[in-house]
Amino acid sequence: MQYSPDQLRQGLTLAVVANIIWGVAALYWIQTQPVAPGDVVAHRAVWSFPVALLVLVLAGRLRATWALLKSPATLAWSALATGMLSLNWGVFIYAVTAGRATEASLGYFMLPLLTIVVGRLLFKESLGWAQRVAIALAIAAIALQLISYGSLPWISLVVSSSFAIYGAIRKKIMADTIQGLFMETMCMAPFALAWLWLTDGAGFGQHGVKVDLFLIMAGIYTTAPLLTYVAASRLLPLSVVGLTSYLGPTLQLLVAQTLLGESIDLTTLASFALVWAGVLLVSGQGIVRLLRRMRGAAG
Repeated sequence: MQYSPDQLRQGLTLAVVANIIWGVAALYWIQTQPVAPGDVVAHRAVWSFPVALLVLVLAGRLRATWALLKSPATLAWSALATGMLSLNWGVFIYAVTAGRATEASLGYFMLPLLTIVVGRLLFKESLGWAQRVAIALAIAAIALQLISYGSLPWISLVVSSSFAIYGAIRKKIMADTIQGLFMETMCMAPFALAWLWLTDGAGFGQHGVKVDLFLIMAGIYTTAPLLTYVAASRLLPLSVVGLTSYLGPTLQLLVAQTLLGESIDLTTLASFALVWAGVLLVSGQGIVRLLRRMRGAAG
């Protein structure tokens, strides 16, 4: 497929915007303190549902989405995806509010490597030498933390593995990103509303207008980067979209280390170095293959 310079420029801009929003997400979610992470997840689900519904209506996609929901298999897979997404949201928000956003950013750097592992285990996808080395480096990073701290980096592992499994489940659902978000928040909404009722609003109306506004706007903050990212993926080669995805966790790390005042020790820095080496290796191999393909097409 040929991409015009305008398409590439617009697509790259959209991809960068989406990853900037994700990269500075910690600055958004920390504004919801002192609301508990579980309560924030409930609000995020409740307020994301009407936003996703509105987008579907404006796009004329609601009827097609309802048709998908008539399938029991789609509902079942959507429910499983909802569980993984809720876990991912909850642990990330906990990490941000507990001063451990650096660990969450490490998890998102590990995500591409965990996705490769899930693809191999669940879909029997083949692994190249670069992927095997990258996975070995990620395992070494985990082992380093286990030896140094006597415990696994559970935040990094849960953030990365939950989203990797979520991505694998989404392969079973014939729905695009916004349809998937609508179905997932639809599955969350009854439980989230019940939680808000049982907890007397889950912090809403108890900590001032500013906190309430950030809880309400969580739906827009969740949906906006997804829509931007989807638009970018339609304008760019997926290889380029994949490379831009490293901007998000890079910004997360910078935000944690600067604006949130977190510190990083030598063990964590060494773990990042190992994971970064693996990511660069896989990305580099992907770029080489893309260049060879482009040269072959030109010839």
